[in-house]
Amino acid sequence: MSTPSPGYAITLRAEAPAAPDSTARLTSAVSGAGGALTALDVVERGTDRILVDLTCDAVDEKHTEVISDAVEALDGVTVHETGDRTFLMHLGGKLEITPRIELRDRDDLSRAYTPGVARVCQAIADDPDEARRLTVKRNTVAVVTDGSAVLGLGNLGAAAALPVMEGKAALFKRFAGVDAWPVCLDTQDTDEIVRTVELLAPMYGGVNLEDISAPRCFEIERRLREKLDIPVFHDDQHGTAIVVLAALANALRVVGRKLADVRIVVCGVGAAGSAIIRLLAAEGAGSIVACDRTGIVHRGRTDLDEARRRIADTTNAENLSGTLGQAVRGADVFIGVSGPNVLTAADVAAMADGAIVFALANPDPEIDPVEAQRHAAVVATGRSDFPNQINNVLAFPGFFRGLLDAGAHEITDAMLIAAARAIADRVAPEELGAGFIVPSVFDPTVAPAVADAVRAGSGTGA
Repeated sequence: MSTPSPGYAITLRAEAPAAPDSTARLTSAVSGAGGALTALDVVERGTDRILVDLTCDAVDEKHTEVISDAVEALDGVTVHETGDRTFLMHLGGKLEITPRIELRDRDDLSRAYTPGVARVCQAIADDPDEARRLTVKRNTVAVVTDGSAVLGLGNLGAAAALPVMEGKAALFKRFAGVDAWPVCLDTQDTDEIVRTVELLAPMYGGVNLEDISAPRCFEIERRLREKLDIPVFHDDQHGTAIVVLAALANALRVVGRKLADVRIVVCGVGAAGSAIIRLLAAEGAGSIVACDRTGIVHRGRTDLDEARRRIADTTNAENLSGTLGQAVRGADVFIGVSGPNVLTAADVAAMADGAIVFALANPDPEIDPVEAQRHAAVVATGRSDFPNQINNVLAFPGFFRGLLDAGAHEITDAMLIAAARAIADRVAPEELGAGFIVPSVFDPTVAPAVADAVRAGSGTGA
C-alpha cells in the first residue's frame, strides 16, 4: 500500500540556480523519489538564483525525508525548510465560535445580555422545552471521547484525541450545518464518563460518542440512552453500519443477488463489527458468520466475553468453527473491520462467484484492494485513494441533521435502515457499477436525503 496521500503532503522551499532546466530538475527529483507533485510556485527570481516551493504528496513521514533528500542532492540546490501541510492545517486548532448575532449598540447588548436575557432564562425555567427553541441546544451536538481508541492508533488519551474530534465537528458543520463541539474527557472510567455526559447534556441536542474502546462503548451508549432525553449515537458503531449496509445493498444489485440469499462473513467483532452484524440482521440478512482474532465465533467457544457471546447466539446458525480462511470459503460477502493483511488472494479466490469484498481496516486494509479485485466482483475500502470508499461522513452529518430537526429523543433501527437506503439511492441506476456503489462524500444531495429519511423515521413529521 505505497500510494502517496494528501495526508502526508509537504511543501519544500528550495533554492536553485536560475537555469532554464532548474524547475524540470526539481520536478524530476520529486517524482523520482516517488512523490506526487501537486504544485510548483516560484517565490522569488534573481539573476542567478530562484526560490521555489514544491508541494507534493508522500506515502508516510519517512518518505517525506526521502523526497527532501532527493531534492537537496541536486547540484546547486538547497532545501531551506520543509512544511508539513497537515500540521500547518492544525495550527491553532480547526474550530472557532462565531456569534449568529451582531452586537452593534447598547440596544443589541440589552437584548442579547442583561437585562433582556433574564426574561428568556425565566421562560426556559418555566418550560424547559423552550431551550430547544431559544438556545444553541436545537443545533448543537457533543462529540464525546475518552481517547481510548483513537482511529487505528489505540489508547492515546483525551488530549491526543482532540484533533480527531475537531475534525469531526468540522465535518458536521461542513456537510449538514450542525454545530458540534469536542468533549474530550480525561477519564476512562465508565461511571465517570456516563455521569459527566449526563451533567453536560442540558446544553446539547444530541451526543455523538467517538473513539471509545469496546466493550466499554456498548455499556456507555446503553446507559446514556437510558438516562438522557436526547439521542445518543456511537458513530464507530452505527455510522459505519449505515454506510456498510448502503454500500452492500448497491453491491448486491451489481451482482444480481439479494441480502436474504447470501452468506456474509464479518471479520472483526468490536464496535463496528457488532453494529454491522446487528443492522444487517435487522434488514433481513439470511446468513452471517463472525470472526475475531481466534477464528469463527461460535457457541462452543469458552473464551467469549458478553458481547461476543451475544454474537455467537445470534449468528452462525450452522455453528461452524475454524479459521477466517475456512469461514470465507464459498461465502458471497466479506466485510472486514479488523486489521491489515488478514485475508489472502487465495481466500478471495475461494469465495463464491461474484464475490463482494469490503476491506475496511484503515489505513491498511485486510487485503490489498488490487489483489482482491483479481478475484472479487466488487471491492470497497475505507481509503479515499481507491474506488468505493466506505466513509462515515456519508451518514453522521445528515443523520444528526434529521435528529435535531425532528427534536428526536431516541434512535431506532428503522432510522438507521432508512438512512442507509437514502444513501444507496443517491447512486442512480445508470451510475451504478462495480467501481461506484456509494455516492461521493461531496455529493450535496446526500446529507439532505439522509436527514429527510431520519425525520420521516422519527415519526414526528418535523
